[in-house]
Amino acid sequence: MAEHRSGNRLAALDGLRLLAALMVVFYHYVALARPWGHTTGTIFPTAHKAAQYGWLGVEFFFLISGFVICMSVWGRTVGEFAVSRLTRLLPAYWAGILLTAVVVKTWAWPEVASPRGWGTVITNLTMLQGGNNTPDVDPVYWTLFVEVKFYLIMAVVMLFGVTYRNCLILCGVWTAAAALAPVLKTPLVTEFAMPQYAPFFIAGIAFYLMRRHRPNAVLWAIVILQLLLAQRYIDYRLATNLGEAAGDALPTWPARFIIIAAFALIGAIALGAGDRIQWKWLTTAGALTYPLYLIHLNIGMTFIDHYRDQIPAPVLVASVTALMLATAWLIHRFIERPVGKWLRTTMRRGIDDVRRHATPPRSHSHRHSHAQRSPSQTPTAPRTAEDDRTTAHAGTFESV
Repeated sequence: MAEHRSGNRLAALDGLRLLAALMVVFYHYVALARPWGHTTGTIFPTAHKAAQYGWLGVEFFFLISGFVICMSVWGRTVGEFAVSRLTRLLPAYWAGILLTAVVVKTWAWPEVASPRGWGTVITNLTMLQGGNNTPDVDPVYWTLFVEVKFYLIMAVVMLFGVTYRNCLILCGVWTAAAALAPVLKTPLVTEFAMPQYAPFFIAGIAFYLMRRHRPNAVLWAIVILQLLLAQRYIDYRLATNLGEAAGDALPTWPARFIIIAAFALIGAIALGAGDRIQWKWLTTAGALTYPLYLIHLNIGMTFIDHYRDQIPAPVLVASVTALMLATAWLIHRFIERPVGKWLRTTMRRGIDDVRRHATPPRSHSHRHSHAQRSPSQTPTAPRTAEDDRTTAHAGTFESV
C-alpha cells in the first residue's frame, strides 16, 4: 500500500489547537453568567449567541488528539510513549494547579471558586482525581482524565503492535463498544468506551491512517460513521453545558455545522492540504494551547468577577484573554520546557535501569557466538522513509 510521505511539520494542526482553545475560552468568558453575576445576553448581545457553542472546542481537541496520538505511538514502545505523555502533560499541569490554588485560595479571592482544601489540591497533582471522585481544582481538568483513558486504550494497542490492521480493529471494536455501552449499562465498559467522545478520537485515528497510508473506502466509511454518531449527544452536551432550559431553547444546527467543519479541517490536513502552511508563529501558538487551557477558567473568571464593575466588558474579556496567553507563554518557557526536559531525561534513565535489571544475563557461550557473528550477518529490519518521518515528528504535536 502506498504511504503518504512528507517531511513537513504539520503547523496547521498547531493553529487548529489554538483555535479550539480560544473557542473554549470564548465560551467561558462570554457565554457563562458565573463571572458576570447575571446572564451575558445583555452584555454581549451578539457575541453571546456564538459563544454558547464554544464548548465544542473540547470535541475539536479530541478529534485532533486522535490524529496526533495515533501518529505519536507509531514506532514507539509503551515505555517511550508513557515518557512522552507524562513529560508533556505534567509540568504545565502542576504549574496550572498551583497557580490556580494560589489565585483563588491563598489570595483570598474565592469569588468564583475555591478548592475544598489542600488535600484536594494534592490529589489533583496525580491527574487521577477523576477516577476517585475528588473534585477538580479547575473544572476544565475533566478532559484530561478522558485523555488519560484514551492513552490507556492506545497503550493496549501498542502491546499488540501499532499496525494499520490493528488500528482498524481498534476503530471497529471501540465503535461497537461505544454504541452498545448505553444499552449494556456496564460501568467499566461505559467508562472506557466513552460513547460521547469516542467518535472524535476514532475519526482522528482514521484521518491519520489516511495521512500515513492513503484514503480508501474503509477509512472514509469509518469517518462518516463517526460523524453520524457524533450527532447523537449534541442535545445532551448542550444541556450539560448551558442547562436544560437553555439547551432545549437553542437550535442544534450551529453545533452540527461546527462538528462538520472540524471533521472537514482535519480531513483536509490528512489529505495534505495544510502541508504548505509553515508559519513559524503557529509553532508558538501550539505551544501555548495546553497551558492556556489549564489556567484560563477559574483564574480568568476570578479577574472578570473582580473587575467587572470597573472595566468595560469587551475590554475586560480581551485583557484577561491576553493576560492568560502571556501567562501561558511564561509557563511554557520557564516551566514546561525545562522541567519537561529534566523529567524526560530522568524517566528514560529509570526505564533503562528497569530494562537492565529485567533482562537476564546471557550465557558465556551465547555471548561468544554473538561476538563471532559478523556485522553483515546481524539481521536488521529495513528502515523506510516513513519510519524516519514518524520518528522526526514523534512528540511534536502534543494534544491536551
